[in-house]
Amino acid sequence: MISLNPQTLKKIKRFKSIKRGYYSFLLLMFMIFLALIAELLVNNKALIVKYDGALYFPTYADVIPGEQFGLPYRWETNYRELQAKFDAEGGDNWVLMPLVPWNPYEQDYKEGSFPPYPPNAEEGHFLGTDTNARDVLARIVYGFRIAIAFAFFSMAICFSFGVAIGCAMGYLGGKFDLFVQRGIEIWSLVPFLYIIMIVSSIVKPGLAALTFLFILFGWMGITWYMRSLTYKEKAREYVTAARALGATDARIIFNHILPNTMVMIVTLAPFFVVTAISILTALDYLGFGLRPPTPSWGELLLQGRTRLDAIWIVSSVVTAIVVVLTLVQFVGEAIREAFDPKRYTQYR
Repeated sequence: MISLNPQTLKKIKRFKSIKRGYYSFLLLMFMIFLALIAELLVNNKALIVKYDGALYFPTYADVIPGEQFGLPYRWETNYRELQAKFDAEGGDNWVLMPLVPWNPYEQDYKEGSFPPYPPNAEEGHFLGTDTNARDVLARIVYGFRIAIAFAFFSMAICFSFGVAIGCAMGYLGGKFDLFVQRGIEIWSLVPFLYIIMIVSSIVKPGLAALTFLFILFGWMGITWYMRSLTYKEKAREYVTAARALGATDARIIFNHILPNTMVMIVTLAPFFVVTAISILTALDYLGFGLRPPTPSWGELLLQGRTRLDAIWIVSSVVTAIVVVLTLVQFVGEAIREAFDPKRYTQYR
């Protein structure tokens, strides 16, 4: 079992007492959990199919051809069609579909009309369709999963690299510090947007390539903060005492300096998540982001701008963006207030 020291438990209790941040954290975690199991909620594959006394679970199984269920084709089963067939026949066969029976790539064109189509609960389009007849709710859910994965993975890599470099710069100082500073200054002059534009003109980047490009430029911000804080903490008495007792540099950095600079990491983390989601959305909006037809909030924003008559598109995606970014901001404020090591410090 994980054993937490009393000071950490006190900080967690303080975080829970900040209701706005704590409830925002719970809601955000619930949304992330729903995004992780999105196939069970938003999908065109059935959750369970009962056919001739046997149960099938198509959601996470291999492709099941239509002839397996008595349909006249060998390609993948259309489970909405199968559900209608079983309902018309009656009997013991049945199909359990997800709440939203559409995937984010599937098009639902209607004869005699052109998309986008307004919300229709009977057809499962609770937020309508986009200009390509794809379900808006499905694309928002899967777009959120992609955006939050992009933000969290980028944050983990950037913070790990930036904290390591920044601590080394502040603790070692000297020529190493000067050399790395000049290198970061030169690298920071390279325009991130222009690099994305050049790469997009050559080949449309996927999620992995876009994440890699963002990490190349995203680690520098935390580096400067950690350098300054480490340089400041290195001059304190407890570091001198630890060095006098024979502690190694690694022990001093990881056991003494990092815990006292953790507040900066915690403070910047929600801002980094907000920035990452905003950048991914902006790049998709400008056409330099993920290759279509990947679900994207930016691409939905672009559709909403060009089709203001389909108000359900822009209102849905703007609401989703505002809610997510607000929740992350509230969580960040609460964590910073609860985990600030200087909150109960007295200077005499």
